[in-house]
Amino acid sequence: MTVRNIVKIDEDKCNGCGKCVSACAEGAIKLINGKAKLISETYCDGLGACLGHCPQDAITVEQRECDDFNEQAAKKHLESQKKPSPPGGFVCPSMQAKQFAKKDLTKGDVCSQLSHWPIQLKLVSTNAPFLKDTDLLLAADCVPFAMGDFHSKLLKGRSLIIACPKLDDNELYVDKLSEMFKINNLKSVTVVHMEVPCCFGLTKIVQQAITNSGKPLKFEDITISLDGQIKSREFIEG
Repeated sequence: MTVRNIVKIDEDKCNGCGKCVSACAEGAIKLINGKAKLISETYCDGLGACLGHCPQDAITVEQRECDDFNEQAAKKHLESQKKPSPPGGFVCPSMQAKQFAKKDLTKGDVCSQLSHWPIQLKLVSTNAPFLKDTDLLLAADCVPFAMGDFHSKLLKGRSLIIACPKLDDNELYVDKLSEMFKINNLKSVTVVHMEVPCCFGLTKIVQQAITNSGKPLKFEDITISLDGQIKSREFIEG
C-alpha cells in the first residue's frame, strides 16, 4: 500500500443518479443500494474524471494510504462487466469513445478535421485508443472559436484535447496529463492558447505534467491573438 490520490464519495450527499458510474473509465464506481460506492481501490486511478459529473458535489479526491492502482486488473474488470444495454437504456454520447474517418481538405476548406470523441480533458480516458502513437494537440477552449482556420492549420492530422486553465481544476489536469504522457507513446505534443495572461496557464500545466511523468518531452507552444492569428510559436522543454 502507498499514499496516493483516490476518489472519496460522500454517501450523505449522493442521490444515486449514476452519472459518476458512466464517467469512470475504469469501472471503479458502482451503484449499491441507491448510492455510489468505490468497489475497489485497485480500479481507481485517482485522477478524478468523475468529479465534474456529480450534480451533488459528493465526490472529491483525497490523498491517503491505499492499494496501488492496477491498470490490468481494471481492464479485466471492465471486460467482465461488458453486456448488452438494457432495452430503452441510454448512455450519454459524451462518454463514448469514437474515432472518425480521416477528412480530405480538398473537398472543402471548412471540412472538420476532428478525428475522435470525446475531446474535453475531463472526459478523455488516459488510455484512450486515439492517444496511442499520435500527434497530440492540447488547445485552450477559446482557441477554435477565435481562429477561423483552426481545423486546417492546426488540427489536421492531430488528436485533439481541449481544456480551460482559468475555469478548470489545474491540479487534476496536471495529474491526468502526466499519466497520459507516461503511458502513451506520443509522437509530438502541441499546446495552443490565447494571448490573454490566464490562458498561458495551459503551458505551465503541460510543463509540470511532463516533469511529473518523467518523460523527456519537448512541446511546441503556440499563442493565438484575440483576432484569431498565430502570434508566436516556440518549442519548450518539459
